[in-house]
Amino acid sequence: MRVPLSWLREYVDLPAGVTGRDVQAKLIAAGLEVETVEQLGAGLTGPLVVGQVLTIEELEGFKKPIRFCTVDVGQANGTGEPQEIICGARNFAVGDKVVVVLPGAVLPGDFKIAARKTYGRVSHGMICSASELGMSDDHDGIIVLPPEYEPGTDAIELLELRDEVLDIAVTPDRGYCLSLRGVAREAATAYGLPLRDPALLDVPTPNSYGYQVQVADPVGCDRFTARTVTGLDPHATSPIWLQRRLQKAGMRPVSLTVDVTNYVMLELGQPLHAYDRSRVDGPIGVRRAEPGEKLTTLDGTHRVLDPEDLVITDNRGPIGLAGVMGGADTEIADVAEGAGTTDVVIEAAHFDPVSIARTARRHKLSSEASKRFERGVDPAATSAAAQRTVDLLVLLAGGTAEAGVTEIVAPRGPRTITLRADHPDRVAGVTYGRETVVRRLQEVGCDVYGSDDLTVTVPSWRPDLTDPNDLAEEVIRLEGYENLPSTLPQPPSGRGLTERQRLHRRVGRALAGAGYVEALNYPFLGEDVFDQLGLAPDDTRRTVVRLVNPLSDGEPALRTTLLPGLFAALRRNHGRGEHDLALFETGLVFRPNGDEPAAVRLPVDRRPTDEQLAALDAALPHQPRRAAVVLAGARERTGWWGEGRPATWADAVEAGRTVAREAGVELIVRQDQQAPFHPGRCAALLAVVDGEEILVGNAGEIHPRVIKALGLPERTCAMEIELDRLERAATGPVTAPRVSSFPVATQDVALVVDASVPAAEVETALRAGAGELLESLRLFDVFTGEQLGEGKKSLAYALRFRAPDRTLTADEASAARDAAVAAAVERTGAVLRGA
Repeated sequence: MRVPLSWLREYVDLPAGVTGRDVQAKLIAAGLEVETVEQLGAGLTGPLVVGQVLTIEELEGFKKPIRFCTVDVGQANGTGEPQEIICGARNFAVGDKVVVVLPGAVLPGDFKIAARKTYGRVSHGMICSASELGMSDDHDGIIVLPPEYEPGTDAIELLELRDEVLDIAVTPDRGYCLSLRGVAREAATAYGLPLRDPALLDVPTPNSYGYQVQVADPVGCDRFTARTVTGLDPHATSPIWLQRRLQKAGMRPVSLTVDVTNYVMLELGQPLHAYDRSRVDGPIGVRRAEPGEKLTTLDGTHRVLDPEDLVITDNRGPIGLAGVMGGADTEIADVAEGAGTTDVVIEAAHFDPVSIARTARRHKLSSEASKRFERGVDPAATSAAAQRTVDLLVLLAGGTAEAGVTEIVAPRGPRTITLRADHPDRVAGVTYGRETVVRRLQEVGCDVYGSDDLTVTVPSWRPDLTDPNDLAEEVIRLEGYENLPSTLPQPPSGRGLTERQRLHRRVGRALAGAGYVEALNYPFLGEDVFDQLGLAPDDTRRTVVRLVNPLSDGEPALRTTLLPGLFAALRRNHGRGEHDLALFETGLVFRPNGDEPAAVRLPVDRRPTDEQLAALDAALPHQPRRAAVVLAGARERTGWWGEGRPATWADAVEAGRTVAREAGVELIVRQDQQAPFHPGRCAALLAVVDGEEILVGNAGEIHPRVIKALGLPERTCAMEIELDRLERAATGPVTAPRVSSFPVATQDVALVVDASVPAAEVETALRAGAGELLESLRLFDVFTGEQLGEGKKSLAYALRFRAPDRTLTADEASAARDAAVAAAVERTGAVLRGA
């Protein structure tokens, strides 16, 4: 909303020395987002005057039409003689009044004017267009003024070229500030000055002989006012002051009738529409559109209407999209195209905000009217807006207001809120007192009754005030957010991070230390990604929570796995030249089971009960916390130190082990088949919980079909593991390792087993047999070949033994090694290689 300071002063007697910057600071303190203060006419100096064209000579022999003009500028040039000026525009004639800038003046943009020779003549000044004066972006021609202004009149003051304009980003809850009336109310409150409310007009009472209106949908349209003005002068144009106010507010002057409706909308915040009475067939109606109905709107677009659209009709059918845009069939006729409009019907109505918002989005048609209706318009202002429009048309176009007044109003009582007088004090942590609370609410426009318990009647122009906290916010913002003390929360002693939070942080640090880079992705996905991942139709990951109002129509669901977001980040970085990538993410996934009850609406004026909170928790889907990694390219780069190597499925498995170690859990790794992994290079990550093995995640190489579908690098690998299950598998808090001062004894062992025996089983047997002296065990070689026989493989392990209280002897280390081998032989059928 652009608010000219000169227009604002019409409703609030701001002190003479107050600048736009001062008003900006006050309004920002009151909670409005005043983004900029534009200085119109900055650097503009005269002489800039009204001139009358005396003669026009067409100059020949040039590539474009050039005119040599003499212009009467009165005594502005010091001599009274006609001013000779070269001009290329052709939208003026002899006798027209124009705007002339004389030598010595400076136009916006530091454009200095001087006499100069051009096209074989000397031009002593310039005839100005609107764009050259910074009035608008109109380059169509120079400004032609009404004939009543005398040559030599100061055009800077006449055209109001110097002004300050506040550009306010109006938030959805402050729709009343999409008007000068609303902003003036805030400015008056901020400065403690009275407001001259432009809506306080003498309005005639409704009667039975106004223009006939039929409202079939009182929910969609709860108020409709119609007034008729006849005998308008079709040649009448908008006065300069009206055009300039529209231009400063960011609107383009069109015609007198349209300009007046736009002016009143900016002034009062009530959108209006004017119908050419001769083009309206019968009564005006308001109803929902019928299936298949069509309408051509004022922008020339042919639209197929939806049954949810609220439309304005006459006997022929729809003539306008209610609250959004009028129809072309009843448009105000331009005098240049025919006889022009002499009789108009003025519509001032109040429409349902939700209906208007949905219609505007459905038709991708955002207008100045729809922006106001969907944010909330004052329903009590319709009569005043219609009366203001009638008054201006009678004054400026010589029309006559018919005595008939139509007003249809659906019964609606005032909105009241019960509020404890100390509620704002408890919300802000500041003692305001009852008198301050009552005074501030009255400044907002509320009627307040009561002592300790206040009954507050909300003004009609504030539909956003619905709860006690809304009223508390009004008191706090008017008293000044800057006056709130800065306090830090004081949690009870002994409370810190939970074990779940500590595990989450440890996992992030461990993966970062292992060379992974954290990627934070949005928790949204499109369900077509499940087909790209190759998930089976009955895969539980296909059951998603869908958002009612998603940020993107292409991603309307909450993620059930972290991998799609990481794959997208991997693809994006790979496409930008980064080919050696290792990314990780930790976060929640959302796994509904379909049995969740509907969410309850919590109160805002008191703390919810334990039962209400429990009901809200029950409505949420299961939200396990997970960690995932993706790898592509080189895991170790080639350099002076030697050859590098590519990332493989083994690196993904090791990432899972890295995460598990932070929870104090030893993973069991087995071969698996799970989308989206390659069936021959997929590992199941298992942990023991209460003596039972459970699946905590998967790791491996991504299936080639998935890589092709998602556009990923070849041989991409990934791992995803559930942290909550790891936490359940943990035996307790992770303890720091004990550092021994005694040396380690290393023993190697190579075992031959059947190829079908998992290495994890052999490792488990070795650990069990080695006993307490075993410090660590590492598989360092896997060998297959003819020497071993068909279906056999050799697993070589390095065993490290250490005692906490002594140096082990060779016999003790050998005995522990032999015990480990014996256990492996018994459990897995292993044979000691070389035995």
